[in-house]
Formats: sequence, structure tokens, C-alpha cells
Amino acid sequence: MPYAIRLARPDEAGLLREIERAAAQAFITVGYPALAAGEPTAAEEFRAAAAENMLAVAVDDHDHPVGFLLAAELDDCLYVQELDVHPDHAGHRLASGLLDVADAMARQRHRPALTLTTFRDVPWNAPYYARLGFVPMSVAEIGPDLRMLIQRQHAAGLDIAKRVAMRRPLPA
Repeated sequence: MPYAIRLARPDEAGLLREIERAAAQAFITVGYPALAAGEPTAAEEFRAAAAENMLAVAVDDHDHPVGFLLAAELDDCLYVQELDVHPDHAGHRLASGLLDVADAMARQRHRPALTLTTFRDVPWNAPYYARLGFVPMSVAEIGPDLRMLIQRQHAAGLDIAKRVAMRRPLPA
């Protein structure tokens, strides 16, 4: 099945919530059932991000979204807030392609790098991102916006000892 990646449209928010819900089910298998049961990103947040060109989608040959990347600007970098691919479409390097689009978004905004926070030991989290050029950030490298976001994640119940902030510099 051929896939393409494009910027999302605001009217796709409901579909992206379904993708996020489906992708989150994988966390049950690695001991994070609360993530699978959690509420997906608000539709309004998706609509706002689409309007700001901060939301990309991977689509199938019918232009139906099957994955997405939601980005935000934090500490002068482009932060990957959420990256999900529907399990029915896993294994086609869609996440990698979405990250390439995030690189383009960052370059367009004159940002030096992509950043994200993720689980250290979940195979499709930090180990996967490391294979794609992300490196763990030291405490000194974490800016105030990202530090605040990590504190909010902790307040929401995520064990920050199991999390890592990562950065992928953009090629010159």
C-alpha cells in the first residue's frame, strides 16, 4: 500500500484521536495500562496545530490518515509532542517519514533541532529514536520550557525516572 505524508487538515482531528487511542493500546504490553486507558489529545488541540502547520499526517492511498506527528515550539527547538501510527499500518517506516517532515518544519522555523520526551526502555520509544539520530539530553541541556513540560508529565503520573528527554540536531 502506498503512503504519503502531508500537513494535516483541521477536520481530521477526530480521526487522529482514533489513531492515538489505537496506538496507545501497545503500552498495555509493556506495563503502562494507564496510558492505554487515557484520553487522547483534545480535538481542539489538533485543529489548532493543523491551522498553525504543526501537525503532519501519514495517509494511505485513499488520503485517509493512518499516523500523525504533533509538534510545538519549546526552548527554540521543535518539540515532538506526539507521534503515533495506527497498529494496522506499523512497519512501513511512517514514523521515520513523519520525523523527516518535522525536520522540515523545524528548518522552516529556523530551529536547530527536534526534541522529545519518551520512555527509556520501551522498544518503540527511546531505543527507536536513538536509531533515528536522537541523543539523550543532559539536565543542563534541558531548557526551561521542556523542564516545565517534564514536571507536568510527572504531575500527571508519569515516572520521570523511566523517561528521557532527547534531541536530534538538524543537519547543516
